[in-house]
Amino acid sequence: MGLRRQQYSFFSIWVLLLLLLGFASAVYDGPLYDFTAYTECKARPEHPLYNGGILQDQRAKLRHRSYNAASGSSPQIVLRNLTGNTYYCFSGWVRINEAGASDVLIKASLASENTTYDCIGTVIARSRCWSFLKGGFALTSPVNSSRITFQSNFKNNVTVSVASSSLQPFTEEEWRFNQQYIINKVRKRAVTLHVSDSQGRIIQGAKIKVHQTSKEFPFGSAIAKTIIGNEPYQEWFAKRFNTAVFENELKWYATEAVRGVVNYTVADQMMRFVRRNKIVTRGHNIFWDDPKYTPGWVLNLTAAELRAAVTSRMRSLMEKYRNEFIHWDVDNEMLHFHLYEERLGPNATLGFFEAVREADPLATLFMNDFNVVETCSDANSTVDAYIAKLKEFGRYGVPMAGVGLEGHFSAPNMPLIRAVIDKFATLNLPIWLTEVDIINSIDGQTQATYLDQVLREGYAHPAVNGMIMWTAIHPYGCYQMCLTDQNFKNLPTGEAVDKLIEEWQTGKIEGFTDDHGTYSFFGFLGEHGVTIEHANVTQSSTLALARAGPHEARHVYIVL
Repeated sequence: MGLRRQQYSFFSIWVLLLLLLGFASAVYDGPLYDFTAYTECKARPEHPLYNGGILQDQRAKLRHRSYNAASGSSPQIVLRNLTGNTYYCFSGWVRINEAGASDVLIKASLASENTTYDCIGTVIARSRCWSFLKGGFALTSPVNSSRITFQSNFKNNVTVSVASSSLQPFTEEEWRFNQQYIINKVRKRAVTLHVSDSQGRIIQGAKIKVHQTSKEFPFGSAIAKTIIGNEPYQEWFAKRFNTAVFENELKWYATEAVRGVVNYTVADQMMRFVRRNKIVTRGHNIFWDDPKYTPGWVLNLTAAELRAAVTSRMRSLMEKYRNEFIHWDVDNEMLHFHLYEERLGPNATLGFFEAVREADPLATLFMNDFNVVETCSDANSTVDAYIAKLKEFGRYGVPMAGVGLEGHFSAPNMPLIRAVIDKFATLNLPIWLTEVDIINSIDGQTQATYLDQVLREGYAHPAVNGMIMWTAIHPYGCYQMCLTDQNFKNLPTGEAVDKLIEEWQTGKIEGFTDDHGTYSFFGFLGEHGVTIEHANVTQSSTLALARAGPHEARHVYIVL
């Protein structure tokens, strides 16, 4: 879109204003993505998104279609002539017809002669009210005939009604336009500089130079103890990222491998690195519900001993690092594992959140789990299961936590990622992609392509507050995905990240004030240095761009 050109033509400024002000149809005649989602169960289904999309001709037939979801023998949504290189966004409302049936997981799948998606969306459905399912899929090649089916995890047969179904296609170009449209609205801001002299007289022809010095959007990677004393690693990291998380060094098994022997030496050294380089850091993690990653001595404790041990763990961490971390992953992967609730009672994890909130009230407390955006095939971590746990906190008087989406991907499903985040966005909670990587069983270039897709998807969603990759470097490599080799030379994934870093920052801007003594530009949110030169006078200042109301430009008055 030419967002970082040194000077803008009148036409490009007009196009950008149209984009920022929402009049995209003036320069783009494709569909705009609909972020609408619902998490409450409603007495009646809402109108279908996109007026049904390519299903609108079948809308009357689809509005109240009932069938047996367990047997799979009932009517399905039949699709004809789907196109390749296309993203398809699917949504609909689902209800269980049996009185008294509740919390039935319904999974939508897609099958065709050459493409199968085990899951394109899920919803926890109930009787007597309608629940919203939102998801989607991508096709790389045309499909003549396919069908969307619905399966239930309920042991007994249930009949399901599906209403207000919608299937909206987006070409790859349309999808990218929609991403850029949101980036322009949410990650950038229009600025007008007004330059005058001490008498308030406008100054025409003053030379303006603008460059970005820091970014508002948190973007970074995990780091490991291998960064301690490793100047090339430190320099490489600090040059690129403003956010970090310790990979393993803060976990219970790392700081108290032997009962009663607590050692924060390694974590302290890593803290000195992030402080010195002004890098904000997440606290990962206080507890990990997976027994495999819990200190062995903890597993052998009695209930009373375990209760004392977890209290000691929380007190130790909070006394040591209160106010140091922006977030705490309080009980990692608690949707998949239930160690502490099995040993200490069903509300044990709620107590963890309450205690940490009291001890470190300025940190945002997060749930953090996998297979939430990566897939919808994991019944433990569907978006509705996650949201149900968050709402459970609220019922017990614990403020709902931030949403941590790990993001360990194989082949990412872009429409599903966006749809899942849409449902979380209805809660108005912080949403982070916390551990992004791509599986290492594919070639490096495909890894880079998938990584680019995932990061763009996160950055272009208005509800995402930050992103961290899981790419800490070790002598053996990385967990799944590295960005560089051992000499810090970029791999294809590193090239992809560096290109995005450059793309997501205000480039060097130079120009002159106009006849009104003003100069306008679009800048990414964050700190900018502004230099003004006129009549042998040079003046420099700092300009902070923060998110504001929709389409609200920042006006800055500068007196020379």
